[in-house]
Amino acid sequence: MPGTGYDVIVVGARCAGSPTAMLLARAGYRVLVVDRATFPSDTLSTHLVHPPGVGALRRWGLLDRLKATGCPPIHTYAFDFDDLVIAGSPGTADEPVAYGPRRIVLDRLLVDAAAEAGAEVRERFAVSEIVFDGSGRAIGIRGRESDGPAVTERARVVVGADGLRSVVARAVEAQRYNEKPRLMVGYYSYYSGLDMEGVFRAHSRPYRAFGAWPTNDGLTLVGGCWPFAEFAAVKHDVDAHYLGNFDLAPAFAERIRAARREARLVGTALPNFFRTPFGPGWALVGDAGYCKDFFTAQGISDAFLSAEWCAQALDDALSGRRPYAATMAGYQAVRDAHALPVYEFTADTATLDPPSAQFKQLLADIDGNVRAMNAFAQVNSGVLPMGAFMAEWGAPSTA
Repeated sequence: MPGTGYDVIVVGARCAGSPTAMLLARAGYRVLVVDRATFPSDTLSTHLVHPPGVGALRRWGLLDRLKATGCPPIHTYAFDFDDLVIAGSPGTADEPVAYGPRRIVLDRLLVDAAAEAGAEVRERFAVSEIVFDGSGRAIGIRGRESDGPAVTERARVVVGADGLRSVVARAVEAQRYNEKPRLMVGYYSYYSGLDMEGVFRAHSRPYRAFGAWPTNDGLTLVGGCWPFAEFAAVKHDVDAHYLGNFDLAPAFAERIRAARREARLVGTALPNFFRTPFGPGWALVGDAGYCKDFFTAQGISDAFLSAEWCAQALDDALSGRRPYAATMAGYQAVRDAHALPVYEFTADTATLDPPSAQFKQLLADIDGNVRAMNAFAQVNSGVLPMGAFMAEWGAPSTA
């Protein structure tokens, strides 16, 4: 429907964009979602959908579809600190498990759901610029599909769901705040013959970490991490550094030597920032509006939640129930209230610094206490705020 106009154009069709488009289309709005990729296609990702993200899939009626892909549930998070292991349930009675889907599976599922809801989906569409009116309000996009002609599409609101290098964010000059430097670099690949039996397992050592968890097709994702200061050295010989991490956990090293790596290593280092997520005629969602290190693997779950909050705010504005500026300011406030504690927790842990004496004592105190270990797992899954955990379990040991 070129030239007829839309209520909303969403730029980016992955974990933030397709849910935003789907929810708005379900609410009756005319929605166009565009992406330069085709689907299914892969992208760098932690793959992990923590229980809060699983809850979003359930609310959207998509959880059974994910289960049907054969992606195994993850019922336990285990944190290996060398001298002890803290293992617990990452979820709640309502949402007890996590999932670690491949992005070629998850993103296709989300794109299909957006189309089924009535959104128009254009793949292989590259946005070249955002169109503004004379007052500086965003009113559409200009771009082209594959080798087709350049087209201009107009909308009441343009949503940037196009990641940390967002074309939309750059065009509207969205302001950054709460910025932090890159803290860590990570690489990952997939292994066969390494059954995790429903466990996400993370190994933490001073200035090193690696983790493994199950994904689709009987594969296990295995990722390694190093401080950002070592990025150049790691890139010089990724394989040696990646394999060298496993030697820090001999039992796991033995298991992975018996497994088979099925793909090349891929990785990156992420910046840490918030962006103001709205302005005249535009909004940002997912990594376009808030990006952090992947160490706590919160990106997908946060994208799902921000899609819900953004879609609800836009519905309120477009329907006339609330003024645009007020409802979008509310979206920013809700997003930031949720995100900031996780953001700070991620920044604290992504340095890979050796644990403090106080933290070591805390781990020793909760070791073997099922309720406390469940709470520790739930902090890492985004279910329980660190403050709430510390309020109950952070008191000095009396032993």
